[in-house]
Amino acid sequence: MPTAGSRFAGLDLDVEVAAALEGVLPRMAERTVAAITAEVPAYTDPFRGRMGQNIENAVQASLGAFLRLATRGGDSASDPAVVAALGGAYELGRGEARDGRSIDALLAAYRVGARVAWRELSATAVDADLPAQIVARFAELTFAYIDELSAASVSGHSDELATTGRVRQRHLDLLGRQLLGGEDPETLRASAETAAWPVPEALTAILAPTAQISRIATTLSPASLQVTEDLPGLDPSESWAVALVPDVDGSRRPALLAALSGRTAVVGPSRPWMSARSSYVRAVRARHLGAGVVDTDEHLVELVLGADGEAAEDLRRRALAPLGEPGTGIAERLAATLRSWLLNQGRRDAVAAELFVHPQTVRYRMNQIRQLYGDRLNDPDTILELTVALGIPRAAGP
Repeated sequence: MPTAGSRFAGLDLDVEVAAALEGVLPRMAERTVAAITAEVPAYTDPFRGRMGQNIENAVQASLGAFLRLATRGGDSASDPAVVAALGGAYELGRGEARDGRSIDALLAAYRVGARVAWRELSATAVDADLPAQIVARFAELTFAYIDELSAASVSGHSDELATTGRVRQRHLDLLGRQLLGGEDPETLRASAETAAWPVPEALTAILAPTAQISRIATTLSPASLQVTEDLPGLDPSESWAVALVPDVDGSRRPALLAALSGRTAVVGPSRPWMSARSSYVRAVRARHLGAGVVDTDEHLVELVLGADGEAAEDLRRRALAPLGEPGTGIAERLAATLRSWLLNQGRRDAVAAELFVHPQTVRYRMNQIRQLYGDRLNDPDTILELTVALGIPRAAGP
């Protein structure tokens, strides 16, 4: 058995037979390329013209190196021609990955090539009256060599995919950070193109605990972007991460919310993709509004009222000052009555039902409130301040 260093050697052939085998190389290479072109659709067009001639020359050189080693001996591990052939197969695999073809097409081409090559070589060997034992050994070496070429190409294909994937992921990560940072449109367009990212119409930010984001991502579009570090406006100790999900606005939003069920997530509004920062900022502001899945579209009032906490507190303190010292029983009862009165547009029975009191109690309390506010309760600006201070959504106009 040959050693690992001479695994393609082992034939003891006359010089004439070796020369005859090498003599069929040009014809064998031509027929190999023709067969691959005919039988492997992925190479029908790429193998035409000059490219086909280059491939034919490469096939002839590779098999020629093998034949010289197999018939004349030597160390395949150090033979420059074999090393070059295996290196070429490795680069061929990388090239296939760069061109977007799977390794299956290339392996099919190797199988076709092996069949055609052996048909030509075996015919020459039989014509030379080689013993069956030698022919069998020749076949073993030939297919072992093809297997080595295939393995080299598979390795190259895998390495290129891994490298390309890592590089692309870095570009996608950068794009995600740029979107959250509100970069200018030209920068965003360039980054999206570099990352080969399919630009959507809109993006929706999902803020979730870092520990959950990868699991959540499995339910999202593969084109979603993730940012897990250095989130703008957040302390790293909070351990949040963000997914930017393309085109889940309108009728598709309920499906997104359903997919997040059972998780902890804050879903921002849908925004044009270059304005994804707006969706993210709203999600950040809403992160304390509740547990489970928080849909910011359902918390607009709280978000508006909480936009400036100090201003909201100042407004509340000023607007409700006539009711008395905050936190006292009387002030709280009057505030609750005033809130319900505004909410129910002055319908006494509705206020009574909501507060579980008698309508006469409502009347009594409202008389107190009118005495405290005087004519200001007829002032639209005062009503607006009270509405906001008490956290009541304004009724839509006619």
